[in-house]
Amino acid sequence: MLLPVIMAGGTGSRLWPMSRELYPKQFLRLFGQNSMLQETITRLSGLEIHEPMVICNEEHRFLVAEQLRQLNKLSNNIILEPVGRNTAPAIALAALQATRYGDDPLMLVLAADHIINNQSAFHDAIRVAEQYADEGHLVTFGIVPNAPETGYGYIQRGVALTDSAHSAYQVARFVEKPDRERAEAYLASGEYYWNSGMFMFRAKKYLIELAKYRPDILETCQAAVNAADNGSDFINIPHDIFCECPDESVDYAVMEKTADAVVVGLDADWSDVGSWSALWEVSPKDEQGNVLSGDAWVHNSENCYINSDEKLVAAIGVENLVIVSTKDAVLVMNRERSQDVKKAVE
Repeated sequence: MLLPVIMAGGTGSRLWPMSRELYPKQFLRLFGQNSMLQETITRLSGLEIHEPMVICNEEHRFLVAEQLRQLNKLSNNIILEPVGRNTAPAIALAALQATRYGDDPLMLVLAADHIINNQSAFHDAIRVAEQYADEGHLVTFGIVPNAPETGYGYIQRGVALTDSAHSAYQVARFVEKPDRERAEAYLASGEYYWNSGMFMFRAKKYLIELAKYRPDILETCQAAVNAADNGSDFINIPHDIFCECPDESVDYAVMEKTADAVVVGLDADWSDVGSWSALWEVSPKDEQGNVLSGDAWVHNSENCYINSDEKLVAAIGVENLVIVSTKDAVLVMNRERSQDVKKAVE
């Protein structure tokens, strides 16, 4: 059985003004009837899984608990980080907690704020990944690219591990976010995936590899888990220990260094919803390409994203706009400038 480990930290500042520090995007209902965290969990329905383990910031503890309770998934399975230290320590906390009593589950590491519209293809990729993770590989899921995207890191695949059409590949290298020219070359080659930030591996295998390459992270996380306060719903990681942990991504700490990294392709209509433009792209649209959420109305307008949770927003004769209205703020911008939202909150 798989142990879903869901990383629910982060502030989602590029989706301001709806996503705020105390109520970030992973807890919002931006797409569908559930929050993004809840969608991440329900998306696993049909797979053989343990209760999910959720890692979140301490200040979001009650948000997470309530959203898990609504799904009947609350069972001493929320790890509270007193400070953010990136993904390598977060996954280490989960792996250490999962192996405390001798177990060694297959961990399926997911982000709480992704959209995956093709659940069947997602499940197929998970089943492929299970075979390789069971054999001792550290599997990363690579998104099959459909555009020369400059906002994602890339993974270059190496040799196929089998002759199967659904084979995993050795990881040749991880690549930082490219410029447009390089992104176009990556897309044309057919050898590159977008780096999804989703993984699968045995808990103990991850800890072994972390001990090889970043023993300082493992040592600090081990001390933090040993000293943690295990309550009825929450596993409280002590601040005085965890604040000393290095800040490092799992890619830098382990995946780029290990000899056992493999990549499984995922073509499942995926988005990390990193901007209002990205949310517009994956949302159902009217005949004019508009996405309307809440109390919104348009006339002679095209390709707009409008979201209002407080008052009527009416747009007439406009194109390619994002308009987001909340109780205390209104955002109006060109949809192609959606990466600039951070400037409003800096």
